[in-house]
Formats: sequence, structure tokens, C-alpha cells
Amino acid sequence: MSDEKPVGIVLVSHSAAVAAAVAELARGLAGVGGAVPVAPAGGTEGGGLGTSAELIAAAAASVDRGAGVAVLADLGSAVLTVKALLAEGDELPEHTRLVDAPFVEGAVAAVVTAAAGADLAAVEAAAVEAYTYRKV
Repeated sequence: MSDEKPVGIVLVSHSAAVAAAVAELARGLAGVGGAVPVAPAGGTEGGGLGTSAELIAAAAASVDRGAGVAVLADLGSAVLTVKALLAEGDELPEHTRLVDAPFVEGAVAAVVTAAAGADLAAVEAAAVEAYTYRKV
């Protein structure tokens, strides 16, 4: 990885366990350890299923190194919550993007690409490209 600041990655799921597991998987497959800041934002503050604007905002702040933050979300209301935060304008770090990508494959592609020192646009493009991955 270059000396450039890395793009941060936030993984938003309705389940804290799913968000944490996908973060662990992406870090592990990318072999980056702590080189790329990745934060899960899953479930509600009380540990239930759902999404939390507060948890998402805190996760985004925790991974922001100044190069932008890519946010991937699993399902409908997670996407809506991120969109609402982006519309607020001051809840998320500057240069935060909601990335339209498959959750697991997109997360892995985003982390691998961020680890290579890519900028936010390239990280987003790699995650989006994961839609084309064929399994059969």
C-alpha cells in the first residue's frame, strides 16, 4: 500500500453479526489487517435487527482518513438510512459515498482495491463491478 491515506469502508447490515463477519471476511481475503480501515455498522444500538443512523455515522467517522468513505449496505432500509444521512449533509464525513454493489463480493473488492492505494472512485468502481461476478 502506498503512503497515501486509504479510503475507509463501512459495511451496513441489518445484523451486527453479518456486518462484522463480512468485515472480517473482506479483511482476511484482502490480507490487509489494519491497513484499510473497515468498520461494521450492523443492527440497532440495543443489539436487535435493524439499522441505526447513529451507528452508521460513528462507523464512518471511525474509518475516515481523509481519502473518502465507501459505504456498502445490505438491504432496503439500510440503504434508505444511509441516503438520509447523506441528505443531511453534516452527519457523515466529507466525500462519503453510498456504493451500489453486492454486499459480500462488493466489500471484498472494495477492501482489496483500497489496499492497493486506489482512490474513492476506483474503490467504488471495483465494488460495483462485483455485480458481474458469475458463479456458474
